Amino acid sequence: MKKLILTFPFMVYSLMFSAQVPDGKEIMRRIDQNMSSENRSFTSKMIIHSIRSSRTLESRTWTRGEENSFTEYLFPVREQGTKMLKLENQLWIYSPTTDRTLQITGHMLRQAVMGSDMSYEDLMEDTKLLNHYNAAVTGSEKVGDDDCWVLELTAFDPEVTYQGKKLWVDKIRHIPLKEELFAKSGTLLKRTELSNITNIDGRWYPKKIVFKDMLQDGEGTEFIIEEIQFNIDIPDHVFSKGSLKK
Repeated sequence: MKKLILTFPFMVYSLMFSAQVPDGKEIMRRIDQNMSSENRSFTSKMIIHSIRSSRTLESRTWTRGEENSFTEYLFPVREQGTKMLKLENQLWIYSPTTDRTLQITGHMLRQAVMGSDMSYEDLMEDTKLLNHYNAAVTGSEKVGDDDCWVLELTAFDPEVTYQGKKLWVDKIRHIPLKEELFAKSGTLLKRTELSNITNIDGRWYPKKIVFKDMLQDGEGTEFIIEEIQFNIDIPDHVFSKGSLKK
């Protein structure tokens, strides 16, 4: 009887928690509604904090769905004109200094972009969570002043960069405020913090993401969206190899 009395409150709490928690798939669907679009264009600033110093790069990017993206670096002068083109699962980089185009493949995709905490794989992965992960809600925690669902994601797609993710998802705005990204082995590879959540055309979107590569030294990389437009017309020629040398 004593054991029953002790376990009863826990059972009641568990039932109440289960009744109030949304389905993991539903949370992912709401995240995708905020974060994904048919196409978009944005200007951004990447601030790379190394152990001794920091440097800033500015670029403009166009994306179409999950398959295509094109980025041109605008600043600093030594990087100006460098371009990256993603077509499905292939990535090319054009360097104006050498006037050469290089395809990034295999282990090269895991290399850091411009010395940042972001890899080429990170740049290529612009995917809807529902298309690649199963999800379970494992709890409820605060991130700062915001109440969040804790979501554990397991990939059913062997091709995605991160086979496991842990997300702290704002209960009101349905945006991850913090992420932990794991290899298939369970090794923690990266942490991200998302902030400056802004309502843009009826969707919540983070205009600042801080990436930290957990396997490297350094203070992390800030990725800041300065201007963004969703669901705009983008000419087909943007997503072509011909755009790399224009």
